[in-house]
Amino acid sequence: MSDHALTDPFGRRIEYVRVSVTDRCDLRCFYCMPRGFRDFEEPEHWLTFDELERVMAAFARLGTRRIRLTGGEPLVRKDLPALARRLSALPGVDDISLSTNATRLAREAEALRGAGVRRINVSLDSLKPEVFRQVTGGKLEKVLDGLMAAKAAGFRPIKINMVMMGGINDGEAEDMVEFCLEHGFTLRFIETMPMGDTGREASGHFVDLQQLKARLGRRFDLLPGVMPGGGPARYVQVAGTDLHIGFITPISQHFCATCNRVRLSVDGTIYTCLGNEHSLQLRPRLRAECSDADIDDAIREAIALKPERHEFHEKPEKVLRFMSMTGG
Repeated sequence: MSDHALTDPFGRRIEYVRVSVTDRCDLRCFYCMPRGFRDFEEPEHWLTFDELERVMAAFARLGTRRIRLTGGEPLVRKDLPALARRLSALPGVDDISLSTNATRLAREAEALRGAGVRRINVSLDSLKPEVFRQVTGGKLEKVLDGLMAAKAAGFRPIKINMVMMGGINDGEAEDMVEFCLEHGFTLRFIETMPMGDTGREASGHFVDLQQLKARLGRRFDLLPGVMPGGGPARYVQVAGTDLHIGFITPISQHFCATCNRVRLSVDGTIYTCLGNEHSLQLRPRLRAECSDADIDDAIREAIALKPERHEFHEKPEKVLRFMSMTGG
């Protein structure tokens, strides 16, 4: 670990950065982005691959070990495997992962694996084509093709992220468990978060995952489990199998005390918390030809802004940006 490791004001070591390479997406999950939304960041405001490499090299100098490529949908960014290869070569970085909706993964899986990506998270909220279309506006078969391509390419683990929504897909939890058992995937259930108008609307479908866990326990023998990685899920394992099931509970049982991550948006803004507006803009400094030491100082300045916890309960209206604008 670097002698200059980043530590926030509450003693949490920051060693995980989620890097958004685009705010665009080829799906329209209603809890993330409005169906008619077109107010995307202008391409000239996107950090270039050179700029992204420079920023992440600075984070690595300061102790970051994990990088996750996100969006929007990261695979709509041209030549993403080339960026992954550059980031995986940075001294000190030992984990490159990807969050994707998998609609484009079938044609990119081999290249990403060859570029150093080892772990993939795939958003999949339903195994029913009609429900999937209702939630995302897209076609389920593209996602399933992408998942099978990732499996064939040797990614491990492949984690399925399922946002649980009452009255929409909450009856499919057991089916998703069986699907992941069949294919050797890890499964993670996620509570809806009130980010932007879309997230607040989706919160009307909120499902307490503590209750879901109890329900699953009546059908499956669940044992305490642990999974490697830098994420916030609390895991159980289905007895007699390799299946781990994670529960990401930002509302019913928040994980702020152990938060080890920040997010870098496509326009170069560091967001220190999903549930607050604390942020710092790097792009103006990068394009003013600042020094590497200036970037290091700016990152430290951003980490000093990190709040102790989100305020989804107290001020659900506080965060105006959509999830896709933050970086997953």
